[in-house]
Amino acid sequence: MWLVDLLVAVGVFVYNLPTMPASALHLIDNPGGYAALTVLSLVMCAIYILRRRFPLAVLGAMLALACAQLLFGAPIIMADIILLFAVYTVATRYAWTVSLSAALVVVGWLLAVVIPNLGDDFIDVGQLGVLVVVTLWVWTWGTLVRIRRQYTSGLQERAEQAERERETNARIAVTNERARIAREIHDIVSHSLSVVVVMSDGAAAKVDSEPERAKSAMLGVRDTGRTALTEMRRMLGVLRDDEPGSHAPQPGIGQLDALVEQSRAAGLPVTLAIEGEATSVPDGVGLTIYRLVQEALTNMRKHAGPNLTRADVRLEYRQDEVEVCITDNGQGPVNDRPDSNGHGLVGMRERVAAHGGTFTAGARESSGFEITAVLPVEGGS
Repeated sequence: MWLVDLLVAVGVFVYNLPTMPASALHLIDNPGGYAALTVLSLVMCAIYILRRRFPLAVLGAMLALACAQLLFGAPIIMADIILLFAVYTVATRYAWTVSLSAALVVVGWLLAVVIPNLGDDFIDVGQLGVLVVVTLWVWTWGTLVRIRRQYTSGLQERAEQAERERETNARIAVTNERARIAREIHDIVSHSLSVVVVMSDGAAAKVDSEPERAKSAMLGVRDTGRTALTEMRRMLGVLRDDEPGSHAPQPGIGQLDALVEQSRAAGLPVTLAIEGEATSVPDGVGLTIYRLVQEALTNMRKHAGPNLTRADVRLEYRQDEVEVCITDNGQGPVNDRPDSNGHGLVGMRERVAAHGGTFTAGARESSGFEITAVLPVEGGS
């Protein structure tokens, strides 16, 4: 842009040279005065190049040079037109209060140098009015440009802010999805492996004395492994849009019987009781209940100890919510912290909170451990 300013400055200076004698007739016989005005106009045009970096300073310097013209008998010369460009620049950079004040100073200078010379055939009232109107019009134009720039800048800033928010939301969504997948994989693997270990130990102990029971236990190991493998494939398939069956149904309340029976076959004395009139439950709530029971049964095998003789899973349907309660009479975990992988009870609480439910877990007054979750079921599918 500096090249444009340079061309404007050169053009104004060159155009100004032959018109200066008309501004003050005595300059025709006064080479010294002509040279002085030439230098003043040259300096004025030269500092114009700095208008973008120092708008107010350049305008002030130009006004000082314009006032200095009076010393050589020239109230106004053609080079003074460059003041209008400086007024425009100030209007595009500063608030209207500052820029209007600067424009009025220029108008005041015009009136001060022109009015005393109105009767000398130098300029008439109409021409003075045009100069004042043009100056104010230039200020108005610059102000509108500034407002437009601010509006455009605001739009760009809001767009950038929206883009940053979208990126943040995307990162949060990815983090939440990773946590969800981690919980799913933890529940599947932890439960299945604990069942496999218990059944394998039982089969190894009975392989000589009770081969039929050992065989039954090994078949249970096989079925548990297949079930876990199927769930893992389904979970990993969700991550691939082109995976056939990636949207296969997730386990829910309907699979609780099989889950309890599997744990019972692994030696856990657990019973299932369903109370109330069964209602439609959203798929997400059903999956959460299934995973809660699955994780609770896994924790029983890990923490209940040899004193465990009874475990109960109770599911109660209510008008607009469903409650699941899992209790046992073992020793339970020593605290309410997650396991070493960061899941367990914390994962249960996160699952329930994601559906707007409540979750409690802790030792019972008599003995054992109790986990209770209440989840809303409005809008079930």
